[in-house]
Amino acid sequence: MKHKIQYMDAGEIGDIENLTEQLIRVNRCAAVVKGGRRFSFAALTVVGNRGGMVGYGFGKARQVPGAIEKAGKDGRKHMQRVPLTAWGSIPHEVIGEYCAARVVLIPASEGTGIIAGTSVRAVAEMAGIKNLLSKAYGSTNPVNMVKATLDALSQLRTYETVASLRGVQL
Repeated sequence: MKHKIQYMDAGEIGDIENLTEQLIRVNRCAAVVKGGRRFSFAALTVVGNRGGMVGYGFGKARQVPGAIEKAGKDGRKHMQRVPLTAWGSIPHEVIGEYCAARVVLIPASEGTGIIAGTSVRAVAEMAGIKNLLSKAYGSTNPVNMVKATLDALSQLRTYETVASLRGVQL
């Protein structure tokens, strides 16, 4: 059964005002000083409007709330647009890589849901993807997985975009 692919236009994607963020991981780092150990924290968050815009943020601070706040601000700076189909999936299969992490994203039919690991699922939910299959290869470090997923999403193209780049009419 073939689906007729329809894409959401700019009006359906929504504005950048109603962004939500999801905390993925908080790392603790210790520096040994004269009086003992001094701890600092690094937070990784994914920010999106659940309608075609997503970004990630990484923030470091001496306290956890400060690190999370910095990560949220950083995520708003690294936003990117994701093309979605009418049934809430991606237009085509794509592979994203970052360092040793590799993610394969496969479009899924309506009603499938998001079948992915924690980091990939968070990025997909914040982007507004509702049906997706994925497989992770290599490193499963959350930071690298998020960056590999965003690399894959940045490679997505709609039929209209490809046709205009080639100078062909559909």
